[in-house]
Amino acid sequence: MDALVLFLQLLVLLLTLPLHLLALLGCWQPICKTYFPYFMAMLTARSYKKMESKKRELFSQIKDLKGTSGNVALLELGCGTGANFQFYPQGCKVTCVDPNPNFEKFLTKSMAENRHLQYERFIVAYGENMKQLADSSMDVVVCTLVLCSVQSPRKVLQEVQRVLRPGGLLFFWEHVAEPQGSRAFLWQRVLEPTWKHIGDGCHLTRETWKDIERAQFSEVQLEWQPPPFRWLPVGPHIMGKAVK
Repeated sequence: MDALVLFLQLLVLLLTLPLHLLALLGCWQPICKTYFPYFMAMLTARSYKKMESKKRELFSQIKDLKGTSGNVALLELGCGTGANFQFYPQGCKVTCVDPNPNFEKFLTKSMAENRHLQYERFIVAYGENMKQLADSSMDVVVCTLVLCSVQSPRKVLQEVQRVLRPGGLLFFWEHVAEPQGSRAFLWQRVLEPTWKHIGDGCHLTRETWKDIERAQFSEVQLEWQPPPFRWLPVGPHIMGKAVK
């Protein structure tokens, strides 16, 4: 099976050779950083129509964290275009973190469309090192379709633990690997080296639920969802929350 995967990977590499050459020469990353926000804006607009009810159900729990001030300090990690803003309840003070500065203009537009939220700031940083944020400064961290593309999910979850206050919540929605041994998992392995360039570092075969379960949260609630698009190699999704 490994020999077959390697053969098919080489075949895909040959078919997409210009992309891999650009990546090897260091030219592809700047191009990807520029076009990827537009790609995500298009994809999230379509996928959220399929997932809207589940998103509302998941994020409706945020309102339960409002203190006497009526506010919730919320950090969105890998905020992208701000497509989640519409699902957050009134009273959220939103801080956004993303390593791609090209998302900021999309965030500005999303905030203008969601006046019920208070926009704190946009921080250009990687999730593995959010030194701009103080310990225990957040009531909620939201992480959707992010852990697939970070360098180290373990380090990101450690940072999430650090910035969350005791009893704070991590809300997550991530795509994960297909079942090992399945035909779909084989094709994920075949396409992953090329997909990582197309998807700005996105890994298709990560078993992210294991990272979350190992992250020493006091409680983890997790639900599986089918892939929203069968024509993409992206596998099933996990959604849920974890309590610090």
